[in-house]
Amino acid sequence: MDEPHADPRDELFEIATSVRALVEWYDSTGAWGLPLAPARDVEPAYPAAEPHAAPPPPNPRAAAPVADRRPVPSDSTFAQPAQFTPPPERAQVPQYVPPSPPAERPQRPAAARPEARTPEARIEQLRVLASEVASCTRCRLAERRTQTVFARGNPLSELCFVGEGPGVEEDLAGEPFVGPAGQLLDKMIAAMGYRPGEVYICNIVKCRPPENRKPQPDEMEACKGYLASQLELARPRYIVALGATAIQGLLGTTEGITKLRGKWKMYRGTPVMPTFHPAYLLRQPSAKREVWTDLQEVMARLGKKPPARG
Repeated sequence: MDEPHADPRDELFEIATSVRALVEWYDSTGAWGLPLAPARDVEPAYPAAEPHAAPPPPNPRAAAPVADRRPVPSDSTFAQPAQFTPPPERAQVPQYVPPSPPAERPQRPAAARPEARTPEARIEQLRVLASEVASCTRCRLAERRTQTVFARGNPLSELCFVGEGPGVEEDLAGEPFVGPAGQLLDKMIAAMGYRPGEVYICNIVKCRPPENRKPQPDEMEACKGYLASQLELARPRYIVALGATAIQGLLGTTEGITKLRGKWKMYRGTPVMPTFHPAYLLRQPSAKREVWTDLQEVMARLGKKPPARG
């Protein structure tokens, strides 16, 4: 019958007891390593001699035992271990302190807006602006112009017409819309109940493009600041944009005039009515009816009625 197996818990208990004894020995002696085990009686590897048999003769060629020359450990070998030195404390990281808000700078007094200027002062500022435009060389159009074309009409009017740019007649006269298209525009203005000198008329660009071509985007951009100052000083209640270039220069849109006409837009707080250019009406007289519808929308906003025909 097989012997019963030993309980593993008993073996673990013996191992734990031995380890504990070893630790206590380290603590009491301060030594390192394992203690030497006591010498045991080692039985000879060869079989025991028969009784009453003589021992075998010594082998003369057998090497003499070598003396153990290992140094005997001294007491200093088992010196006390170096005491544990705790690492230096880490430097305390300074806490983040949010910067204090900058001191408020004293605000400069705002420049007088057009609303605060007298009509005389606004007219004088427009004259100064026209002189500045006359000496402008910001774009290539200045190279071939006869003179700049700033505006005509009443700068204090409630209604302003903005066109594309001067043509041959305007370049010579120094005023916008004085050619055939301008004559048709005057008739449109009269149909609204105004005399031509009672409204304000200007263009997106102030110099004539060569061959009466459409102004290029960089040319319109060069004049953009002049137009903005001009309309800010004039302060019209309503603007009529004549043609695609006019509405594109005012609003920066790329849509065509066919889609935009008759629909109110806004330019810096001022309502804008896009409609066809008078030059287009000279080529397409049938479009005059649509333009008249657009102008009637403007008249309704202004509270005006068409004058009675005599």
